[in-house]
Amino acid sequence: MSTMNFEEQREKLVKALISRGILHSPDVIRAMRTVPREKFLPEELRGEAYIDTPLPIGFGQTISAPHMVAIMAEALELEEGLKVLEVGTGSGYHAAVTAETVCPRNAEKRGHVYTLEVIPELISFAEKGLKAAKYSSRVTVILGDGSLGYRAKSSYDRVLVTASAPKVPKALTEQLKVGGILVIPVGGLHFFQMLLKVRKNSDESISTENLGGVAFVPLRGKNGWTL
Repeated sequence: MSTMNFEEQREKLVKALISRGILHSPDVIRAMRTVPREKFLPEELRGEAYIDTPLPIGFGQTISAPHMVAIMAEALELEEGLKVLEVGTGSGYHAAVTAETVCPRNAEKRGHVYTLEVIPELISFAEKGLKAAKYSSRVTVILGDGSLGYRAKSSYDRVLVTASAPKVPKALTEQLKVGGILVIPVGGLHFFQMLLKVRKNSDESISTENLGGVAFVPLRGKNGWTL
């Protein structure tokens, strides 16, 4: 499939997400129009890059459907200059969309994304995609237990979790700045999960909004699931 066809399909998908009311923020719309999802997929699946569905990337993991990436990006209220922690790098696509939003190429305020992955093989896969799509300087990929967060670079303006947890990990809210937002799927191991938007009002207070039902792979780690 030619680059032009990928660009046409990406634009068609973005327009569909806008018409469905999923995408509405100009910065997130621009990011979804910019990031080449095909570069974050196995070669044999690149022709399906702009079908709005999750796709397998190996090791029992998936790349999220574009509509879910859009929903989470909008819920995070992303803007230029923010420092973001992502838990669950996977393919690297979600990190790239986030980075394009908080640190576009000619940004005056340069945000950054730190993303944690527990599967070593996916680190290599994600780094390859991020390099191909020219996001390596804006995204730092780290091998580690994301359920514990990443204290070395805390605190964060936003925290994004791309796997389901049994409950909101305290470590992640502790590493969130006051006024910051955490978006995380919480619930059962495979089903009955809810996407939560957590806002840190103070060091002693958080508020939680339920954004609806979702289905994510389990979060692995000390504050996640033991698999």
